[in-house]
Amino acid sequence: MPNAAIRIATFNVENLFARARIMNLKSWQDGKEVLAIYARLNTLFQKSAYSAGDKLAILEGLKKIGLGKNDDNQNVRLRQNRGKLVRRPKGKPPEIVANGRGDWLGWLELVTEAVNDVATQNTARVIKEMRPDILGVVEAEDRISLKHFNEDVISAVGGASFDHVMLIDGNDERGIDLGLMTRKGFEIVSMVSHVDDEVGGKLVFSRDCPEYEVKLPSGATLLVLANHLKSKGYGSQSDSDAKRGLQAKKIREIYDARRAAGAKHLVVMGDFNDYPEHGPLDSLLKNGSDLKDVSLHPAFQSDGRPGTYGNGTASGKFDYVLLSPDLFAKVKSAGVFRKGVWGGKNGTLWPHFPEITKEVEAASDHAAVWAEIEV
Repeated sequence: MPNAAIRIATFNVENLFARARIMNLKSWQDGKEVLAIYARLNTLFQKSAYSAGDKLAILEGLKKIGLGKNDDNQNVRLRQNRGKLVRRPKGKPPEIVANGRGDWLGWLELVTEAVNDVATQNTARVIKEMRPDILGVVEAEDRISLKHFNEDVISAVGGASFDHVMLIDGNDERGIDLGLMTRKGFEIVSMVSHVDDEVGGKLVFSRDCPEYEVKLPSGATLLVLANHLKSKGYGSQSDSDAKRGLQAKKIREIYDARRAAGAKHLVVMGDFNDYPEHGPLDSLLKNGSDLKDVSLHPAFQSDGRPGTYGNGTASGKFDYVLLSPDLFAKVKSAGVFRKGVWGGKNGTLWPHFPEITKEVEAASDHAAVWAEIEV
């Protein structure tokens, strides 16, 4: 079959039906400390033996996130399924009674709440108007939710549902995973997960770097590496930058290995949580990489705003479609789709869907990025 133009896109949907409540606050700063303590405590819980210092840190952490007196609040819940981590005697200070992981079974979990229904519909409207043949989905809660969204919500706003929907659960406990949806003729023929990749005994990917191999109508094969790198939302900037840099380096290694094995049509796309000039992304964008950012292609339709997150400033360029040289040479058009984003304090920075009447109804804080390629 002769080559035909196909449309590829990436979109951070910021969950479809349910999202951790603390991630829905007005700004990241509002929940930053709680998320950092949440992550630290869940790591401490895994220790085989709790020292006196560990017990003090656990107790102080629980108090700081509002679990000093109860096992749950509006944002976080402590599961004590078997055995006890903490006791709270009436009239006495709480105490850590477990001496290690073997003494109790449980964990911390984030309380979720329903995503605004109108926002979910506007997410579908973004996809309807972009008309991608292959869509990388960032921050979907699970495959079943993505499947219901595809079958029920996209069709409800007059869009065409996808024929193939896949998502591999990643490492993030908040339910923000990476999926791929493709249309008829774009069969997902293989998948590889990197959830267990380690460097120095520690997991590399906060979520995953799934590889999706897609058979195109032309008979060619496209390899998609979907990504969502370490956020800036919590943890120190130096730690976050180091983690993001490590992830970018590992993605580059995977990409280079596939290229060396003969793959020609590769896409590395998703939410990288950083802008090009910042060092953590150098492994993908510099340092001898032959990956090409589609926003640098002459056919890219710029709207004057370089960023994809928030108000579209240069420091908010978080979302990328990076192409191998063979694909970059075949780009026919590309752009950023911003109509699902509120835009500024009053939603007046650019046109958005008329169905978005207030910020909470926006499809996402992220604009989608698309590319039309003849392959």
